[in-house]
Amino acid sequence: MALATAEITTSNDFGPAVALSCRECGTRYDLGPTFACIECFGPLEVAYTWNSPDFDGTAPVTREQIAAGPANIWRYRALLPVPVDVGVKPNLAPGWTKLVKVDNLARELGLRSLHVKDDSGNPTHSFKDRVVAIALEAARTFGFHTLSCSSTGNLAGAVTAAAARAGLDACVFIPADLEQPKIVMASVYGGRLVGIQGTYDEVNRFCSELIGDPLGDRWGFVNVNLRPYYAEGSKTLAYEIAEQLGWRVPDQIVIPVASGSQLTKVDKGFKELIRLGLVEDKPYKIFGAQAEGCSPVSAAYKAGRDVVQPVKPDTIAKSLAIGNPADGPYVLDIARRTGGAVEDVTDAEIVDAIRLLARTEGIFGETAGGVTVGVLRKLVDKGLLDPAAETVVLNTGDGLKTLDAVSAEARPTAVIRPSLDAFRTAVVENS
Repeated sequence: MALATAEITTSNDFGPAVALSCRECGTRYDLGPTFACIECFGPLEVAYTWNSPDFDGTAPVTREQIAAGPANIWRYRALLPVPVDVGVKPNLAPGWTKLVKVDNLARELGLRSLHVKDDSGNPTHSFKDRVVAIALEAARTFGFHTLSCSSTGNLAGAVTAAAARAGLDACVFIPADLEQPKIVMASVYGGRLVGIQGTYDEVNRFCSELIGDPLGDRWGFVNVNLRPYYAEGSKTLAYEIAEQLGWRVPDQIVIPVASGSQLTKVDKGFKELIRLGLVEDKPYKIFGAQAEGCSPVSAAYKAGRDVVQPVKPDTIAKSLAIGNPADGPYVLDIARRTGGAVEDVTDAEIVDAIRLLARTEGIFGETAGGVTVGVLRKLVDKGLLDPAAETVVLNTGDGLKTLDAVSAEARPTAVIRPSLDAFRTAVVENS
């Protein structure tokens, strides 16, 4: 099929990427800063050499070559839309975060084999560093001078940090009522931080308008006009999990759902590894996790609907507070196709799950991590998740970013005089 005309075309190096392809109708476009199909308005995603019907099955890279690569996402350069020299360019080089075997938590929940993929170890302490790293390379290729985004918090910090490292300007947009630690992190790297009086969905609509205005000329909005490239960064979670498990796909995985892009790309990553022969072809189940106060995908799943009805977010899990998730319908498709589910938890259950993960494994997850652990527990209780199967749950950010969620009960066990008798009376004898 001939490539449709995109607004901007390029012949620059995008590695194995060959085109942008509409997820709905399949129309292909030249690689450029565009994100929606002009034929059906469906979302565009990156297509590779191995997406061709006549692909001969030869992987562009071996397990051994990957293992010999750097301890970051660029070990998978041959599977990403980035230039061959990406590893030597100034960027934050995120990824290769810990996959922690959490036996204490597993026993608490009645699971046989459980791992936490802890992405709080990334440079700005969330998985967003992965997606921004890919978007940054696209922005460089297209000659953009400003990196921008609409954000629920973590992305804003990842963009301003990446721009600072790359020597680009940054201007990011957030809901004005965001958690203070995330505001601090987004502002400390420099650039402009603009609070919008409204929800994330209103912030996102504003950014879409700005793209068409001269004010936004030569700006790379990582999650709008660079979204096809940006989204590919989430595949590296799937790559790392499989490699860290000894080159196998887990039986089941629980993933938080905000826009839904992360879940869809983890699924894409697993399918690519299987198609390329880097892992064994086996079934796996994908479960989506939402906060009850912003659970449009979970509600659609439980009602058996294919349409995700927008909601107004009201939850402490602000990083997941997207009331009109762009990839919501695709999350439903994946959960149903793989035999998984989409579930939600209350704010109280989120806080309890944050404390559970910290108490059992020494991992302090942010509210999104509380959502995934809380949903994991609920899935086990409901019998929707196999307790004997190898399971992975994602913690996508650092609890230090969402201190307000757990600060109400954070106080000393006791306040005493500096004496052994006081300690014995207040702590030892009352424990």
